Amino acid sequence: MLLGSFLNDNLVKFWHFTGFYNVTLEPSSLIMICVGLFFIYLAIKKNFEPMLLVPIGFGILIGNIPFMPGNEIGIYEEGSVLNILYQGVRQGWYPPLIFLGIGAMTDFSSLLANPKLMLVGAAAQFGIFGAYMVALALGFMPDQAGAIAIIGGADGPTAIFLSSKLAPNLMGALAVSAYSYMALVPVIQPPIMRLLTTKKERLIRMKPARKVSQTEKILFPIFGLILTCFFVPSGLPLLGMLFFGNLLRESGVTTRLAKTASNAMTDMVTIILGMSVGASTQASQFLTLDTIKIFFLGFMAFVIATCSGVLFVKIFNLVLPKDKKLNPLIGNAGVSAVPMAARISNDQGLKEDPSNYLLIHAMGPNVAGVIGSAVAAGVLLAFLG
Repeated sequence: MLLGSFLNDNLVKFWHFTGFYNVTLEPSSLIMICVGLFFIYLAIKKNFEPMLLVPIGFGILIGNIPFMPGNEIGIYEEGSVLNILYQGVRQGWYPPLIFLGIGAMTDFSSLLANPKLMLVGAAAQFGIFGAYMVALALGFMPDQAGAIAIIGGADGPTAIFLSSKLAPNLMGALAVSAYSYMALVPVIQPPIMRLLTTKKERLIRMKPARKVSQTEKILFPIFGLILTCFFVPSGLPLLGMLFFGNLLRESGVTTRLAKTASNAMTDMVTIILGMSVGASTQASQFLTLDTIKIFFLGFMAFVIATCSGVLFVKIFNLVLPKDKKLNPLIGNAGVSAVPMAARISNDQGLKEDPSNYLLIHAMGPNVAGVIGSAVAAGVLLAFLG
């Protein structure tokens, strides 16, 4: 009798410990598990940014397995392994490391060869400030609105870095929104680009870029750091690491360090960052009205950024000589989704003229967008932090 009671009590205790029991207490976790499966589907079946969506999607699964609180396994439980990994997101440790890798793998030659393309990258940042104004109108506090608006820069690490400083309570929704729309850039941008341009404009051929000397490549990260960070010191964690990584690449004497930063280190940080961000989307924290508003604002910011870049090129062409006009299809590349946005410019150009390759030209505003989004984050942090 005592043995039977003992076994029954332990079976009941075990049942209460399982996810099958706890899912009845938090049924909304099943919704988030479906979202995680959808992300994994998009990554594997549709090839939408698999390096981002697979870690995030699986992280969503990890973060939404129902469990009994108090066992130090949840990402929001102090002392758990997931909580320790998540500190790198909350404290903003991972984004600068990602920027180091971006700098080490990025060739800024296309921007140096045609510096006016920096203006195209700057124009696309209007998406950030446009979304900021709408976020304020929707009732978000200024610091929250700034963190949400940075999604328009199409830069996941920057969004995480800024939200860790301005709106840590919204970080899960902000990070997932930013990375989701980065993955959906090939879906969002092409219809807008075609809507805003004429066939004649899409057929514009740009002059071949001049050759950039090694000295220019070495001096660029040094002077780029000084100029940007003297204006916006608050952007130093991101801009400093970006330009440092680029100097490792271009100096010619630190090739091994550049390869480590751009490959092994970036891959490791991306895995941990993506998984941690995904796991932070526990249903109780994520499924709120604010999350819906954030996804709406993120989409709107992307649309505004794309429109701003394309329309700026069209306006800029009015004052440029005929032989120096820019193809407006490169305007979308002003967002900092490198090199995806530049590839979209190239693909759309090839659809109109199979011999008109725009990739090299589009990389100019694309890498300028990386710098621009970091500067915009620094500006927002300076005013709102």
